[in-house]
Amino acid sequence: MNKSIIGLDKNDSANLVNKLNGLLANFQIYYQNLRGLHWNIKGNNFFELHAKFEEFYTDSQIKIDDIAERILTLQGQPLHTFTDYIANASVPVGKNISKDIDAVKLVVNSLSELLKIEREILELSDKADDEGTNAMVSDFIATQEKTIWMLNSWLGN
Repeated sequence: MNKSIIGLDKNDSANLVNKLNGLLANFQIYYQNLRGLHWNIKGNNFFELHAKFEEFYTDSQIKIDDIAERILTLQGQPLHTFTDYIANASVPVGKNISKDIDAVKLVVNSLSELLKIEREILELSDKADDEGTNAMVSDFIATQEKTIWMLNSWLGN
C-alpha cells in the first residue's frame, strides 16, 4: 500500500502538496498586495477601502496558515521564502496603487486567479478522496465568489 499516515495515496498527496504550495505562493502575493493597498489608498473612498483591505488581509493571513498546515498534514513542506512565492505565483503584483478603482480591480483580478487555482485543487482533492483539502478549498471558493460579486457591484459592473 502506498498510503500516507492519513490514509491518502502518497502520489495524490504529493500532487496536492505541489498545487497547494502554488496556492500558498499566490495567497502570499495577494496578502502583500492588500497590505500595500491598505497603506497607499487615497481619495474619497479612503476610509471605506482602508478598512476593507485590512479585513481582506486579516482573512488572508488565516487562509495562508490554513494552507501551510494542510500541506504539512499531507506530509509536505510549505514554501516559505519570498523567492519561492514570486517564482510560483500568477497573481498580479500591485505596486504603487493608490486610486480606488485600480485597487479594487487588482483585488478582483487576484481573487479570480485564486479561484482558478482553487478549482484545480478541488478537482484533484475530489479524485484523491481528500475531504480535508476539499472542505478547506470549497470554503475559500464560496467566500471569494461572494467577494468578487460585491466588489464588481462596487465598481458598477
